[in-house]
Amino acid sequence: QVQLVESGGGLVQAGGSLRLSCAASGGSSSINVMGWYRQAPGKQRALVATITNSGSTNYADSVKGRFTISRDNAKNTVYLRMNSLRPEDTAVYYCNADRPLGTTIYRYWGQGTQVTVSS
Repeated sequence: QVQLVESGGGLVQAGGSLRLSCAASGGSSSINVMGWYRQAPGKQRALVATITNSGSTNYADSVKGRFTISRDNAKNTVYLRMNSLRPEDTAVYYCNADRPLGTTIYRYWGQGTQVTVSS
């Protein structure tokens, strides 16, 4: 019912920057929190950053001061600006959207986009 379409992944050298985008459709008017998660080889999916529809943000300690999450509610789009990228940032990045329905919150995921940071 909710579809998330990601873009912006790719290859970048250490110290460089990338901007990820994720557009939500199909029931997007009911989405509350959106965010970005990442999964590196051999690791579990981990939180990168989240943002509510009122603008409150939350960041993983490893990206604080380097990454910025933002949201355009009119476009139902969430962004992740990644600066000062490090090789350890290499992972598949997943867009997330949470949709409340009654007392239940349904969690939706994008297909993932690869971010590779070379040393």
